[in-house]
Amino acid sequence: MTWTFLQDERLGIPLPHLEKEWEEYSDWERAEILLRWEEIRGTIPDQVKRLEKIIIRKQGQLDVEDNFKISCQLNSEIAELAGTINELHLWFRVNQDIAPSAAHH
Repeated sequence: MTWTFLQDERLGIPLPHLEKEWEEYSDWERAEILLRWEEIRGTIPDQVKRLEKIIIRKQGQLDVEDNFKISCQLNSEIAELAGTINELHLWFRVNQDIAPSAAHH
């Protein structure tokens, strides 16, 4: 098989890994890839909600934190989670072509 989906630990979802250009896959292969992607894509909103809950919890900690170093760490963690959510939103918008250029690793 010249395509697969590999788990991205930071995003919490599998991402497409295509070894050929999108146009080089048969119609059947493209349909299989798109079907699998739609299954994964459907999990993205739940993953975003999970990360948003973590951000809210960390913001609550930040609100009461007096230690500057710990506050900076919490801010950094919140920013990283927000970046992850942003990337998940980008992947959620990817549907028909699975962004072939982004899928090549």
